Amino acid sequence: MSTRSVDHPLQPGDRVPNVVLDAISREGKIALDDFRGHSPLLIGLFRGLHCPFCRRHVAAMAYLNPTLREKGVQSLAVVNTPVERARLYFRYHPIPDLLAASDPVRASHQAFGLREVGIDTVMAIRLDLPGELPEPMGVMAMDEFLNEKEGYQITDADQQMMTADHGQLVGQFLIDREGIVRWSFTEVLEAGVQTFKGPNSQELISVASEIAL
Repeated sequence: MSTRSVDHPLQPGDRVPNVVLDAISREGKIALDDFRGHSPLLIGLFRGLHCPFCRRHVAAMAYLNPTLREKGVQSLAVVNTPVERARLYFRYHPIPDLLAASDPVRASHQAFGLREVGIDTVMAIRLDLPGELPEPMGVMAMDEFLNEKEGYQITDADQQMMTADHGQLVGQFLIDREGIVRWSFTEVLEAGVQTFKGPNSQELISVASEIAL
């Protein structure tokens, strides 16, 4: 597993490092170098599955996966949840044909420059999501509310990840066959800024169409 880290998110034009992770969707390992020279790759780097919006981002990747595969683009979702816990979750919430990997130590996030923000910053955020939340809530209260609403049962493994990664930023990167970032979307986690948003799928598909040629 790569231990390289950078102090800012990788941008279009940057070369990605190799990272080797435990596969969730099958046995064995998944390495980013496996795709180099073979196919473009969309990689999503998320917090653990205890994060409601991260679960939704993974589901959104699974939804787009058939369209991207038609263009020759592979997709890989990486979650901070330990591998056995993640396999149990996806057994009951299948993500057909979407590759997934476990990275509880967040080596991939560090390698792609997705930093952690301080707990003070996280605690200052209040989210107003009409239709999702009954009132504006802090991040931790929001997680608790949505997990209960969606029936997600927090385990000891989840609790360990929750303690470690509330300030972990997430992102998605579209990488060409040569291992160069061609498009990226990274989360902003600051008070007063809309957070937990996902990328524009039409923009993503447009760029994927260009690099798949």
